[in-house]
Amino acid sequence: MSAKMGGFSSTVWLVVLSASLFAQTPAPAPGGAQTPQGGTQARPTFRVRVDLVRTDVVPRDEKGNFVSTLTKNDFEVYEDGVKQDLTSMVMSYGGRVTNVLAPPPAMAAEGLILPPVRQVNDVSGRVFIFFVDDLHLNFHSTGRVRDIFKKISKTLLHDGDMFGIVSTGTSSISVQLTYDKKRLDEAIEKMTGGGMRPEDIINAPASEEGPTEVRWRAHVAFSTAIELLQNLEKMRDRRKALVYVSDGYDFNPFQDSRLGFMDPSSPFLQNNMLRDVHSVDQSNGVTLPGPHDASSLAQKQGAVFAEADLARELGEITRQANRSNVTMYTIDPRGLTTANSDIDQPVDPQQWAQYLRNSQDSLRVLAEETGGIAVVNMNDFDGALKRIDADSSDYYILGYYSKNPDASQRRRKIEVKVNRPGRNISVASRKEYVLQPEMVDTPQEALPVVPTAPRQ
Repeated sequence: MSAKMGGFSSTVWLVVLSASLFAQTPAPAPGGAQTPQGGTQARPTFRVRVDLVRTDVVPRDEKGNFVSTLTKNDFEVYEDGVKQDLTSMVMSYGGRVTNVLAPPPAMAAEGLILPPVRQVNDVSGRVFIFFVDDLHLNFHSTGRVRDIFKKISKTLLHDGDMFGIVSTGTSSISVQLTYDKKRLDEAIEKMTGGGMRPEDIINAPASEEGPTEVRWRAHVAFSTAIELLQNLEKMRDRRKALVYVSDGYDFNPFQDSRLGFMDPSSPFLQNNMLRDVHSVDQSNGVTLPGPHDASSLAQKQGAVFAEADLARELGEITRQANRSNVTMYTIDPRGLTTANSDIDQPVDPQQWAQYLRNSQDSLRVLAEETGGIAVVNMNDFDGALKRIDADSSDYYILGYYSKNPDASQRRRKIEVKVNRPGRNISVASRKEYVLQPEMVDTPQEALPVVPTAPRQ
């Protein structure tokens, strides 16, 4: 699995176009039909909810500067290849919001009952959720993680920004949405990495799907992230970003060391069980498990699907993020790493390089597929946070009513272009959105709940 690093902040507001039949009785003839009780049978009433599709767009010129002079006619928005008619456009530049083109009032159509206009009480600032995946953070990175969050407090968060914090492991952090930056300072002191070391992974029990502890930890992290994103779906008309701090994921790490597919005399063979068997082999002639061992072969064959399983689970997170209008920014606190980077125990350089590549790619996927950026394999965290801040402050919000009335077509691709002859303007925007099977209106006053930190 690989993904190109890139993409600026962009978010897609969802559209839900669903119809439900309130009365399941057959439609009467014109004028109504008489019931056995003598009453008039009412016509079936359909309720259709039509929402404005809002797409956040960040256009930049050749030098990477935000282009703030675009008009409605400069943009072209396509949904599944069909050009849409823009009905609204809002620009935020330097945190100042300008309503360039207000959306038209919803027009009632015959046979449709439209919901009332939702009152917006608080749309100032931005919303940040900080996701500390300490189940996948090396203990030795604890100091660096805390330093990154101190930079976040200084560089990224401004007055009027709302934020919440949740961790996945022993740090036990769960801060509900707040404007009080003191809560972030308190949480920073609790942040502690509790990730597995290579030796722990190599010696851990494994099934045909790979190390069971690795899968369990990833499941805890992913399920917590999805629950958080589902809660954020309740908040509308706010710009939302999820800052995701983790070392990343690999469902089949250090395979050769775990299964004995390497020279038993290698100094990088850390599986204690295989070492013990090899010692017995030298003295008693017992055969060392290796490439022809049935159990090892079964695990190796099962591990072939590990990459596909990881891609599927990452896909579930990105789809939920798109549905919830949340842009994900992933940060790898390990910084710039190489196959020869210092680690606390000897690991085969090739296997370590593969592990780094897979874990970093998983973070790139989360960011790229949701319109964010992946801060991986770099040490310039100050510059990365400034870029996240800029992407969250300078943007356009384009709105349109989808021309596709088919509610069964849930997954819809979005493409945004800028038509400015003579200028090379790149556009960062969300690639798709997904319709919910059924949406329930949530009052704007009801803020989403940050999930409680999972218990260990």
